[in-house]
Amino acid sequence: METDASPRPAGRPRPWLLVALAVVVAVALMFWLPGKSAAPPSVPSNARAKPKAKAVENVQPGDLEVRLNALNDPKPDAQDAERNPFRFYVKPPPPPPPPPKVDPSTIPQQPVGPIGPPQPPPPPPITLKYIGLLEMGNGEKVAAFSDCRSTMRGKEGDVIAGQYRLVHVGTESVVMEYVDGRGRTTIRQSGQECVGK
Repeated sequence: METDASPRPAGRPRPWLLVALAVVVAVALMFWLPGKSAAPPSVPSNARAKPKAKAVENVQPGDLEVRLNALNDPKPDAQDAERNPFRFYVKPPPPPPPPPKVDPSTIPQQPVGPIGPPQPPPPPPITLKYIGLLEMGNGEKVAAFSDCRSTMRGKEGDVIAGQYRLVHVGTESVVMEYVDGRGRTTIRQSGQECVGK
């Protein structure tokens, strides 16, 4: 009688090995055969979308533009190229356009002033200070002036300091001019700083 511990013949495969080989073949067939698979393939989140191919309609040979003559054109020399990757260069801006030409006959002529003897310079300003007003009992107004050295007074029409004529006397200002009528000036009441000097 033979025992179970007897060795098997070496040429016969083991059954569990056959089962494992069948599972591997079944899984390989699932992935390689066309059709739906059990799980969709995973797509990475940062994958770029492939551009869809445009539907190409029938293209007629006459629609294509083939320029075979361009192959015979001379090639540019290496010296003519403007690109140099080892040098930084910015093209200068184009020069400004030239100014427009102006016809001298269209320029308006400047009016020429009257030709004659030069005008005399204006008289120097009147330096007297108006101190204040005195009203007399008969209605006359007497104005007081100072040049910060001496005090003077006068009524309308009087000559003050030998060179100024008092034209008009007001409460807050007077009008004076030189005796010859030049340099008429309004003088405001501002001579209080000269009082007492």
